[in-house]
Amino acid sequence: MMLSASSPESSSIRGSLLALRRALGRFPTPILELAFRIGVASVFFKSGLTKLPSWDTTVLLFAEEYRVPLLPPEIAAYMGTTLELACPVLIVFGFLARLGALGLLGMTLVIQIFVYPENWSEHLMWAALLGYIFTRGAGAISIDHLIARRWLQ
Repeated sequence: MMLSASSPESSSIRGSLLALRRALGRFPTPILELAFRIGVASVFFKSGLTKLPSWDTTVLLFAEEYRVPLLPPEIAAYMGTTLELACPVLIVFGFLARLGALGLLGMTLVIQIFVYPENWSEHLMWAALLGYIFTRGAGAISIDHLIARRWLQ
């Protein structure tokens, strides 16, 4: 049985869908922004932690598998590991979060172009979350927000 647009059943369903849409639209954006920050930061931070136990293995990884062009493996390892450990902390606390997001966006671009181009869908997800943080900021649940409220108003 087809419901016409003017039938009482159709109006009831339409009203329920509109109410659900309005309710979902009231979900607090700062909670989503915090989840974005924690989610994307954890990926990079965990990767950075795996590089610390054996620095020789890390340098070998950069020399044999990652092969970042123009940089010696030792320098690329230091730079990559530093970014993976420092930028996520900035992002999670929302302190200089745009700077942290920019650092990891650059790293994501290098990974996509030179290291694992076949993993584009994963990199696109990281870039989307980092791009949101870079362009919109860390959100209301952040140190950046507290600083901005105090000094920029």
